[in-house]
Amino acid sequence: MTEEQIRSLDISDMYGVLKDFHLQIEDAVRISGEVILPAIDKSSISNIIINGLGGSAIGGDFVRSAVQYELNIPVAVNRNYDLPSYATKNTLCFVSSYSGNTEETISTFKQSLERGCKIICITSGGEVSKLAESNGIPVILIPEGLQPRCALGYSFFVLYGLFQKLGFIGDKSDLTQATISSIRNLSGLYSDFGNSSNTAEIIAGKLYGKLPVVYSADILDVVNLRWRGQLSENSKVLAYGSLYPEMNHNELVGWKGNEQIMSNIAVIMLKDTDDHERNKLRMDITGEIYRKYASSVTELQAGGKSKLERIFELTYLGDWVSFYLAILNNEDPTPVKVIQHLKQKLSEN
Repeated sequence: MTEEQIRSLDISDMYGVLKDFHLQIEDAVRISGEVILPAIDKSSISNIIINGLGGSAIGGDFVRSAVQYELNIPVAVNRNYDLPSYATKNTLCFVSSYSGNTEETISTFKQSLERGCKIICITSGGEVSKLAESNGIPVILIPEGLQPRCALGYSFFVLYGLFQKLGFIGDKSDLTQATISSIRNLSGLYSDFGNSSNTAEIIAGKLYGKLPVVYSADILDVVNLRWRGQLSENSKVLAYGSLYPEMNHNELVGWKGNEQIMSNIAVIMLKDTDDHERNKLRMDITGEIYRKYASSVTELQAGGKSKLERIFELTYLGDWVSFYLAILNNEDPTPVKVIQHLKQKLSEN
């Protein structure tokens, strides 16, 4: 892989966006710190719903994962046109749409208004911003010009900061700064293509020409989802995955048939130090099964001290893997032409 090859394909400079991801996180922390919100009685909130799709929803998934063992009220990520029936005036609805024009999110925004939910919007502009301003709804503006999936620093850390500011979770400044430091250090490694120690480039080579299948336990469910999404959007390849222990009760049996197809599968196993001990054992046993059939099995585990740090270390690695695989596939990682085609067709009907 050469600099000339990357420059000729990476027209929109996703390389630069990934390399400077730590700066995006720092800016997101600044934005959330400067936000002035109307007083919200935390005791009156019975549940929180984060409404969004795609790259705008994934930040909500990360928040849900990060706070699930600290927050004592349910947090749901809603990827639909409709709010769940339990959404009421006691629901805090976050409306997350990077473009501000996501039709499903606008639909749930309007329903949130009708039901009297408490609402906070996070967007770079568009219809969401206009609708918020006309209804007196707080709106946090984030910088435009990125692909939504490349704005994870904003979609997560702004929201994460708001959870702290509203008192739903404690202060996480130390964890956040440790995560920024870790990403800054990894940026130097992963951006150094051609380096024999560049894990991201090595893994991309294993995935080239293969069908990636990502496995993890539930503690890394959001990282699992992110890897699959980034491989699909950036690398332009289908990617699949499942979670332990559920896949041991069904999907595992499917590893016996279709051996020719199985030989073209590359397994990524995401592990965490906090995985349940029984899940760790399950991964060890099933890993041996995969090795009988798959082209490769790659086990990955981050070394950060906190769950937040480890989640973002593995996520950042996956983002770089998808970038390098795009280059190997002779693809520009940024455009998502088929999604734009779909949106255009939907707008005509």
